[in-house]
Amino acid sequence: MNFGPHTPEPDAHAILDAAHEHGINFVDTANRYGGELGAGATESILGRWFAQGEGRRERTVLATKLYGAMSEWPNDEKLSALNIRRALDASLQRLQTDHVDLYQFHHVDRGTPWDEIWQAMEVAVAQGKVLYAGSSNFAGWHLATAQEHARRRGYTGLVSEQSIYNLLTRDIELEVIPAAQHNGIGIIPWSPLQGGLLGGVVRKERDGKRRTEGRAKEALEQHRGAIEAFEDLADELGQEPGDVALAWLLHQPAVTAPIIGPRTREQLDAGVRALDVTLDEATLARLDEIFPGRRTAPEDYAW
Repeated sequence: MNFGPHTPEPDAHAILDAAHEHGINFVDTANRYGGELGAGATESILGRWFAQGEGRRERTVLATKLYGAMSEWPNDEKLSALNIRRALDASLQRLQTDHVDLYQFHHVDRGTPWDEIWQAMEVAVAQGKVLYAGSSNFAGWHLATAQEHARRRGYTGLVSEQSIYNLLTRDIELEVIPAAQHNGIGIIPWSPLQGGLLGGVVRKERDGKRRTEGRAKEALEQHRGAIEAFEDLADELGQEPGDVALAWLLHQPAVTAPIIGPRTREQLDAGVRALDVTLDEATLARLDEIFPGRRTAPEDYAW
């Protein structure tokens, strides 16, 4: 999502090459990404990277999304069969590839029947344009409903759900994670550092390296005590706070891997460090004390 509006194209391509050097092969985008450059700009940056050849596309598991409006016309948004067909073809053209490995529904479409959605996806799979379907920002009952309709059709259904999930935001522990586990769906957390609040923000403020404003400042003040305790724990462990936050996610059930959104090569390298961080049961318990989680529903709120 940073590629284009925040990271110039040459730097984006260098980050992608570095990701392959690290063995990172999953790249996630969306047709709406592009910021002030316009929707589709980020996919186009990826497409020009793939066009350089040398196995870049072949080594990449490519994921993109649809849902948001791409124009003011009513059929250029959401999950109608028409928009799935048109949006997919447009994404493939921008990405300069013949297929998407994981095609994700960026949000729930309450106005389109699941049989229509799955029929359109079955056609895309039969055409070789899509391998797997995924969701993003779904509730637990949405996952269950989607999978039930897919089973009736003899279709695979969803293989992944991309939700906001981090030490500060743990609501999906109520029902999304249990639903994903029951239905064989992998969780791909987005915003794993909660907009940087789990990346050592207090220390950076103290050192004059970062100044929080707006909603980020309000969130920091709301959670300052917990965040300070978290950064102190990271110091005890001899680790960077962001590495601990990412490593925590890798310890959670159903989580495949968090989505990191590096703006620079240095941020990419920093994210990779989390793979070498192991958290023991005592440390995981302390993290739960600092950032209380949610139990599986209904036990979380009922006897």
